[in-house]
Amino acid sequence: MSETFDASDPQARTAGIAAVKEAAQRGQAVVVPTDTVYGIGVDAFSPQAVAVLLAAKGRGRSMPPPVLVARPEVMEALAAEIPDAARSLTEAFWPGGLTVILQAQGSLAWDLGDTRGTVALRMPADELALEVLGAVGPMAVSSANRTGMPAATTAAAAESMLAESVAVYLDDGERVSIPPSTIVDCTGEHPQVVRDGTISLAELRAVVPEVRELDEGPASAS
Repeated sequence: MSETFDASDPQARTAGIAAVKEAAQRGQAVVVPTDTVYGIGVDAFSPQAVAVLLAAKGRGRSMPPPVLVARPEVMEALAAEIPDAARSLTEAFWPGGLTVILQAQGSLAWDLGDTRGTVALRMPADELALEVLGAVGPMAVSSANRTGMPAATTAAAAESMLAESVAVYLDDGERVSIPPSTIVDCTGEHPQVVRDGTISLAELRAVVPEVRELDEGPASAS
């Protein structure tokens, strides 16, 4: 049976974060708020848990979830050959609505789906989400909804779609459904926007002028 914790109450918030950590360690899925909408998350290093997340959403391995982190320094442990452009972009826009695709560390024992050796990383600008990530560690997180349905902006909306497939719901009130994060692929010769989102191309280019726009062609000449 799922548990729900009201994060507006300090004691319930502490208990809820502890319950989220325990559930994640057991390989179960949890629902937590982010800076955009509510997300369904699992331990990023548990292939079985990632399979639970994908099944709960009705999503296949061809759509791997991004990994949320609590601190920029975690990028160093999860990604290999981080280009200067990626470092500049994350310094400018983390925490916030920027997801960067990087080459994953080959030594890590994880299976996020059909990533082709890459990992999509983001540090959300949400105090509670960062507390959860600090307690649990890197989490594979996707919007808390069944595929094809609207993203949940409340814990109740998430529960109406995901029900008992989630062990713990952490309720921190309504989240405003802002545009999703901007995704930039930093694995090629030039950074390439692969999804438009809350951070504009102009903002990206103010930091890294060589960022290519969504329809400008592949990031690498190869």
